[in-house]
Amino acid sequence: MAAAKKKANVSGDELLEYYREMLLIRRFEEKAGQLYGMGQIGGFCHLYIGQEAVVVGLEAAAKEGDSRLTSYRDHAHMLACGMDPKGVMAELTGRKDGLSKGKGGSMHMFSKEERFYGGHGIVAAQVPIGAGLALANQYKGEDTVSFTYFGDGAANQGQVYESFNMAALWKLPVIFVIENNHYAMGTSQERSASTPDFYTRGEAFGIAGAAVDGMDVLAVKAAGELAVKHCREGNGPYVLEVKTYRYRGHSMSDPAKYRTREEVQKVKDNQDPIDMVKEMILQGKHATVDDLKSIDKEIKKTVQESADFAVASPEPDVSELYTDILV
Repeated sequence: MAAAKKKANVSGDELLEYYREMLLIRRFEEKAGQLYGMGQIGGFCHLYIGQEAVVVGLEAAAKEGDSRLTSYRDHAHMLACGMDPKGVMAELTGRKDGLSKGKGGSMHMFSKEERFYGGHGIVAAQVPIGAGLALANQYKGEDTVSFTYFGDGAANQGQVYESFNMAALWKLPVIFVIENNHYAMGTSQERSASTPDFYTRGEAFGIAGAAVDGMDVLAVKAAGELAVKHCREGNGPYVLEVKTYRYRGHSMSDPAKYRTREEVQKVKDNQDPIDMVKEMILQGKHATVDDLKSIDKEIKKTVQESADFAVASPEPDVSELYTDILV
């Protein structure tokens, strides 16, 4: 077990695709933040700005049929696995045309078609569900993997270790992805975790693991491919700690006074995942500055259309309160 330093070898077209996907997530999240400020999105709203390389890199290592689920910072996971931006934004605004008919909102939408089994509002509650999805895949004889995402704060919850134990016992094909953005809500990792490396938390159960720079999409893809290979070959679960950083507060209601502006700015200036890919594209002459500006313009148009669609969509009928529930 060690830090994964290998980077994936990719083509110019793949680099451009990762750039496009990460930029879509960032622009979408920026627009979601605006709509929240305008009162169009209610309840809680947790943005993924700064962490884009994590989910884009891991989706690049996934294949058709793999399942994924996460906690409440989930919009990026939805977009990365192919869910329609219009349907996602309409769900955030609680509208009828949302992917969960406006009843899931920011934190709880699903898509069985894309094998996305939800954002979950209860910290770490998704982890045993992720192990359960892996058990179902194994039982059905599918050559698929369950990507189970959770944060550094959730990594201290008891049900995580119950899940580790069962996954190790039954050699379940589950990748426990710890998105370590260094702040569990407002508490720094140094103050909340007794060990500096979360990927070693599976050692007591005999679970292999590694840590990777989550600001580098190519490093994430390479680490994801190793984890996926481990699971698909029948070696049981894997713990992948992805060291990342969020630029905004824990949620839209968080003023983030527990860290300095200088700290955030330093990461933006030196480690921004989108800027890193942009630099590789330009240095490799895979596109020009004008080409990248055109991509940004196109993505902003897509995001604006999703916002317009969401705001124009009607609210669900009151009768929807009584559908999709166990009576």
